[in-house]
Amino acid sequence: MSNSEGTPPATRTGTVGVRVPAASDQLAMLRAIAETVLLMADFGIDEVTDIRLALDEVASALVLDAVDGSELDCVFGFDGPTVDVRVRAVTASDASPDRAGFGWHVVATLTDSVSASQEVFDAAVAGYPTVVDFRWVRGGSNE
Repeated sequence: MSNSEGTPPATRTGTVGVRVPAASDQLAMLRAIAETVLLMADFGIDEVTDIRLALDEVASALVLDAVDGSELDCVFGFDGPTVDVRVRAVTASDASPDRAGFGWHVVATLTDSVSASQEVFDAAVAGYPTVVDFRWVRGGSNE
């Protein structure tokens, strides 16, 4: 796509982070922030929908297993055609998120890569610090 002068549009880069209580009533806020950030970064509505759906699956899984009173920390890094999303939470289970479940399959299908890592039980936060990273690339990883 180009502007009226025939030059390609400027590439947007940046990082935006948000932290909300790890509660299901905060998921709508997280989705709205994700949509706004991605639209401002020049992603199309269909692209935003895919990324937002992947984020919703990840955030929902983490919220369902989150330690009471904990937070969900989400960072969006965008650089041209690529969006990297990192979602952190403290979970009660040492097996979160469920990588065999339907939600994980949805995220793996919508994104170019997805991974999860979990630290050992941390008594200071009464749970397992858990991170899920995923990458979405415009046009897929083959272009």
